[in-house]
Amino acid sequence: MPTALPTTHREVRLAAVPHGLPRPEDFAVVEAPLPLPGPGEVLVRNRLFHVAGTLRMLIAGATEGTPFPVLRPGDTLVGAAVGEVVTAPGGTGLQSGDLVTHWSGWREYAVVPAAECTPLDADLPDPVASLSMGWTAYAALTRGVELRPGDTVFVSSGAGAIGSMAGRIARLLGAGRVIGSTGSPAKAERLVAELGYDAAVVRSAQAPLAEQLALAAPDGIDVLLDSVGGDQLQAAVRVARPGARYVLVGALSGQLDPARPGTGSPVELDSFQLILKRITLRGFSADDVATTARAEWTARLAGWLRSGEIAVPHVRIDGIERAPQAACEVVRGGHLGLVVVEL
Repeated sequence: MPTALPTTHREVRLAAVPHGLPRPEDFAVVEAPLPLPGPGEVLVRNRLFHVAGTLRMLIAGATEGTPFPVLRPGDTLVGAAVGEVVTAPGGTGLQSGDLVTHWSGWREYAVVPAAECTPLDADLPDPVASLSMGWTAYAALTRGVELRPGDTVFVSSGAGAIGSMAGRIARLLGAGRVIGSTGSPAKAERLVAELGYDAAVVRSAQAPLAEQLALAAPDGIDVLLDSVGGDQLQAAVRVARPGARYVLVGALSGQLDPARPGTGSPVELDSFQLILKRITLRGFSADDVATTARAEWTARLAGWLRSGEIAVPHVRIDGIERAPQAACEVVRGGHLGLVVVEL
């Protein structure tokens, strides 16, 4: 006999717009009526959802040109999730028991348009791999800059959800040397010991970042995969080799700065250096190449996972009631790798 559905479920809502970085009291875990699907919609029981640092941008206000929704007090948070289909309309190809990814995380049950549910690939051994941000790194390195064998690659935020996989991905794609940045000596050690980096620079160290980077890459940088901007982008320009190709996929320096509103990431660059070194800067979104490259990534990830050449570094937080604290820890750099809440 099928298990009876509850009449209520829990979800995480924005309680107040934070002043500076969010605190747990800026969120509320509330009990709400179980959502009911309409025509063309699927009811999903969420199992995992991703806690991303970019959440601050969603709760800070509108950033012109972004596809993300603006969250107001009382709104339920959103984010990537893995869930199990409870009910699905006919003709969608979905049925009860299927595992899917979608964008309505931060709640125990979600009603999602069937067209916005993606079945999990059976070749991936763990559902958490379907939330991996390694896809962004792969797309940026293969489509954004077309990494070449022997390139020296610098990855900003090497311990984040993207960077924690980007080092090994770059190595598997043929990079000659891979350097990552992070916020503490302990994380720097893990970048080298666990995540495939040859060297790491620490943004809070006494030595200026550009000096550390020049020592780690004495022949200069060919490729930058940048999730941060700010002084890390400035340092990378100073250490660039002629003809360097830089791909920008994030702007955490502004989004996670307690002194800024979280909706912008201004940085001053020496345009003369860009000209002299023939540096290419490209803003990039993996969404732009999803239809042509996502299946390729999934197949390669599955093969690399099976062979043990790569892993998905992640932290599992148990229970939706711990999600607000997890969000605050993520925006303050408290974890290494992908952070997911398990329900």
